[in-house]
Amino acid sequence: MGLLVHQALADVERELQSAEAVVEYLSETAERDPVSLQPRLTQSLRHVRVRWLEPDQVAQSPTQDGLDAWLGRLLFAEARHHARVLNLQDGRRVQIAIDPRDEIDEVWDSLQQLLSLCGLALLLSLLTIRWAVRRGMGLLDELLRALRQVSGGQLKVRLRAQGLPEARQLAAHFNRMTEALEQARADNTQLTQTLLAVQEQERTHLAQTLHDDLGQYLAGIRAQACLLRLVADQPDTVERTVRELEHNCEHLQQGFRALVHDLYPVVLQHLPLAEALGLLVEQWQARQGIDCRLRVSAHLPSLSAPDKAHLYRLLQEALTNVARHAGASEVRVRLHHRSGQLRLLIRDNGCGAHQSPRPGVGLYSMFERARSLGGELRIISHPGAGWALALSMPLEAS
Repeated sequence: MGLLVHQALADVERELQSAEAVVEYLSETAERDPVSLQPRLTQSLRHVRVRWLEPDQVAQSPTQDGLDAWLGRLLFAEARHHARVLNLQDGRRVQIAIDPRDEIDEVWDSLQQLLSLCGLALLLSLLTIRWAVRRGMGLLDELLRALRQVSGGQLKVRLRAQGLPEARQLAAHFNRMTEALEQARADNTQLTQTLLAVQEQERTHLAQTLHDDLGQYLAGIRAQACLLRLVADQPDTVERTVRELEHNCEHLQQGFRALVHDLYPVVLQHLPLAEALGLLVEQWQARQGIDCRLRVSAHLPSLSAPDKAHLYRLLQEALTNVARHAGASEVRVRLHHRSGQLRLLIRDNGCGAHQSPRPGVGLYSMFERARSLGGELRIISHPGAGWALALSMPLEAS
């Protein structure tokens, strides 16, 4: 609108300059030949008004009211165009003046068209914004409903991937989140069932061991003790019975030690962490017949009892997995600390795989122990290059 008004100032000024020339021509013509100034000739002139006056009538400028007056003052504030009053030879008086009303009407029509166009554009913009906002709010409403369903435990809900690219990305991320939650719930359910089954197996194994193994030794010891009363006067029988009692007590003690070791690593209470891990590796190597070497840093930081137990059990579970699944002939274990981190690395030369296996109870327990230590557990494998398990644990977490 500002550009239009600015251009109108120059255009109107040129038009009125041309109209001044017409006024000069009509004035000279009317003074020479009043008859030539006929109304039918002057009615169709643009920007020029010819008005016949009475003898005592005062000349007046064209009046303008309302918006036309405001627009006239805006366009002609700097213009100086005066009306001419002529006393003709035949006694008549005529006023010839420049009248900008035609030009003002044209400018006003242009302004009205511009305002109408701007109004239409504004209306279309508002409708477009309303449509876009409603569409976006529709997506948010759908997302809110889906989140309410997820919070209610309905993890099978999915968003439709349609509409704008942002909406499709949001739907894709939400669907991946719900799929991960659903998979996590399924894994937790399976893990819970497996843990309950393992718990029952451990209880069954413990009961069978106490009843079939240790119970038999206790029954034998009791029978041999009763026999001693009957053969007190038979030195050879007493000596043989005492040797059998010592043998049974030794087996009983070994059985109890094995049970206690399975329930809790007692060596952690009596040995430093490095020596306890060394004893674990030595015993595992003797049982499995797999070469296993342990390297431990000279100065390990002091850890709390729960953290030492987690590290011990994590290494124990990792070695058990190597014996069961890796098919390895060599295992290397390294425990060291550097840059405020305690790192445990377990590597074998087994078969390896393209990708990590689906976590079972053993891997889940190792991941949970790493999380309890405040660390991160990574499993790396390549076909034919064996498995590598790396634990990185911040010392502050201990």
